[in-house]
Amino acid sequence: MKKLAHSVLVVCISLHVLTAQSVLSQSVTSLLPDGPQVRVPSIKGADPLGRATPSGAVLGFLQVAQDGNYKTAADYLQMSTVRRQSQGADLAEKLNELMNRAFVGSPRQLSTNPDGNPEYGTPDQQTIGTFSSRDAEVPVVLVRVSDPNFGKIWLFSSETLSKVPELYDNIQAHRVENKLPQSLVRNVFLGMPLWQWLALFAAIPFALAIGWVVVLLLAIPRRLWLKFRNRPNLYSYSRMSTPLLVSFSALAHRIISAYFGLPLLQRLYYYRIVGVFISIGFFWFLLRASNLAMQRIRIGAISAGRVGTGTLIVLGERLLTALVVIAAVLATLGILGFNLTTVLAGLGIGGIAIAFAAQKTLENLFGGVSVLADEVILVGDYCRFGDRTGTVEDISLRSTRVRTDARTELFIPNGALATMNIENFTRRDKIQFNPVLAIRYETTADQLRYLLAEVRRMLYEHPKVESDSASIRFANFDNSALRLEIASYVLTRDANEFNAIREDLLLRIMDIVEKSGSGFAFPSQTLYFSRDSGLDKEKAMAAEQQVQKWRDQHNLPFPDFAPDEKSAFRGSIVYPPPESAIGKNERLL
Repeated sequence: MKKLAHSVLVVCISLHVLTAQSVLSQSVTSLLPDGPQVRVPSIKGADPLGRATPSGAVLGFLQVAQDGNYKTAADYLQMSTVRRQSQGADLAEKLNELMNRAFVGSPRQLSTNPDGNPEYGTPDQQTIGTFSSRDAEVPVVLVRVSDPNFGKIWLFSSETLSKVPELYDNIQAHRVENKLPQSLVRNVFLGMPLWQWLALFAAIPFALAIGWVVVLLLAIPRRLWLKFRNRPNLYSYSRMSTPLLVSFSALAHRIISAYFGLPLLQRLYYYRIVGVFISIGFFWFLLRASNLAMQRIRIGAISAGRVGTGTLIVLGERLLTALVVIAAVLATLGILGFNLTTVLAGLGIGGIAIAFAAQKTLENLFGGVSVLADEVILVGDYCRFGDRTGTVEDISLRSTRVRTDARTELFIPNGALATMNIENFTRRDKIQFNPVLAIRYETTADQLRYLLAEVRRMLYEHPKVESDSASIRFANFDNSALRLEIASYVLTRDANEFNAIREDLLLRIMDIVEKSGSGFAFPSQTLYFSRDSGLDKEKAMAAEQQVQKWRDQHNLPFPDFAPDEKSAFRGSIVYPPPESAIGKNERLL
């Protein structure tokens, strides 16, 4: 987060430096239809001094007067041609001094509409502020007059100009510069005397001290509250102190600078710089506060067992961070004087284009939200994604990062993840144990009965096997073995523990097979060398006689037995067998 704040700070300062370097000679060009230094109008009949609007007249006058060109500055004053030539430069210099030291108002609020702002007066007269000197409050008025060359233009009214000499003499008598070394007063850098630059730099440590005191005072109620609730101090407020220090120190420096009497135009640039620092501190604080709040909510959700909600909060935290950064950039641009209406309109049109161009990105974003909202997977889950398996390490705005069994990183777009068949092994409440035993064909039926009984007993006795569902059955005659199938569940969710239990069960089965006197079969062919005893003629004759008897009685059971015989057959076999332990218990019942 520090890197983010530093980056925003560097960008803002860079923008201001570029602006400050060009604004002193061209800044009014960005604020006016035409800059005051441009002598060739781009539109025929347009005023080259930018006096077509109240904002253009005021800022143009300040720019020209700042450059020391008071003769041109006199063209912004409402007076006769003769008086302008004789007294215009002197009056313009005094008016500039008053604007810098006694003007109360904001040039940024001036209207850029040729007809002015209805709140400040009429289309032909605008009151843009006041000159405040001691107990005197003199309104500063602009009037709209007709110029034979450029049409309607705005000028400082003759009524305001009539009060300028008296107000100027009043502020001159109380100037701080009269008590300072003249070298600091006469030498000017970027439109400001050196003493004001030194004063601004000297005020920085005082502003930092004031900001630090305010931060400490704000921490007192929190500490008292924690002490009252008997809660430990986790020092989370210390993470907020740096952003608050930036904002409060910048605000304190602005308050201190009000006593320095900065020139109006430089004051506008200074306020922009201070506003940028205040904005940075505020959004930096907002970013840290939101991250801390989201982290606490996520920890609470995970502690309550809502792991899916906790993971979804991580995604929400990243979206909130992006929104705060965007808001910080827009606020900074607004403070620096950019027209946010045009910026937002451009963002709206650009957003539509981006929405079409970034369909996959939006698909991945909403796919990630749906996956987290449904709690299909969570960070830390071990899952199968298609033909790959691995552990989920992160679910970001665009993709999900999976650490595979081969320790490689697999990135799956969230859009594809939302439509993918996912097998989540972490959600298992128990793990299936289902081996198939291949027993040699030489095994007798009683040997097989012993083997089945002992394996079944072992499954019932094992504490890690679910006895209610455990079973082993003689399933089929395979080509080279007798197939026995085990169906059971091991009572564990951990894969490593399951591997250990499975190993134990398989070793016990091997012992039982060995005790039965049989063995495991493997694909093979056995060749027996012996005389063929042929068919048993007596048994074959008895079978043929039984079939002939069925024919004679018209009772041949093909394609099936008669329905009444099938009903008589039902339940005629004793099962379980009489020698079975289960059969004995059932007969007693």
